[in-house]
Amino acid sequence: MPQYDYLYLGDNARAPYGTRSFDIVYEFTLQAVRYLFEQGCHLVILGCNTASAKALRSIQQNDLPQMDPQRRVLGVIRPTVEIVGSISKSRHVGIMATSGTVRSATYELEIAKLHPDIQVTGEACPMWVPLVENDEYDGPGADYFVQKNIKNLLCRDPQIDCVILGCTHYPLLMNKIQKYMPSDVHVIEQGFYVADSLRDYLNRHPEMAARVTCGSTTRFLTTEQAEAFQSNAAAFMSEPLTARRVYLE
Repeated sequence: MPQYDYLYLGDNARAPYGTRSFDIVYEFTLQAVRYLFEQGCHLVILGCNTASAKALRSIQQNDLPQMDPQRRVLGVIRPTVEIVGSISKSRHVGIMATSGTVRSATYELEIAKLHPDIQVTGEACPMWVPLVENDEYDGPGADYFVQKNIKNLLCRDPQIDCVILGCTHYPLLMNKIQKYMPSDVHVIEQGFYVADSLRDYLNRHPEMAARVTCGSTTRFLTTEQAEAFQSNAAAFMSEPLTARRVYLE
């Protein structure tokens, strides 16, 4: 959907969120949402599984009505949950995510609502994000942790035929994941489904589609030094980009 304007805000100075408490993740996420609202955003996507698991519901139910009931905050978990039922044949699904996302049991709860016949097993992968952040995702050091976590997950439930990568960093480890994941296990990358869900949301909510602007621009903001962010972000975007540092409070 290149016609829309996008404003990306990365709280890189305080990342990773995966090991932080519920209260801190909620506090940080709310600060980011407020900042984006102040910049004129009408629709905010929490592009982080931990924030979606630990903060989204509280923001939607408690904060949004006071801030601006006409604006919306959405997450990345629900779109993934919606499609998993059509992919898994064995009805055994694995979640590979940060410790915070796994401990929250959000995937288990959301999948149970839509697909009560599916059994969910979570595996915390605390080393995967640091591997990506330190540009080691395709190096030999990644093999040990990726193989270990996949083995742990499949040993706990050998019937798993579908694994959700419950962290937006994890697709950069796909070469290693495919190396150690059995070929008959479907690996779900969230990005495609979140994008489709956003397109569908705007089609179903023309009032929101009319509020978001269409100037085909993309701006990047970070709470870290801009140079550090630009270096790391290039791995995700596959092209150079320019960012500006901002402060959240």
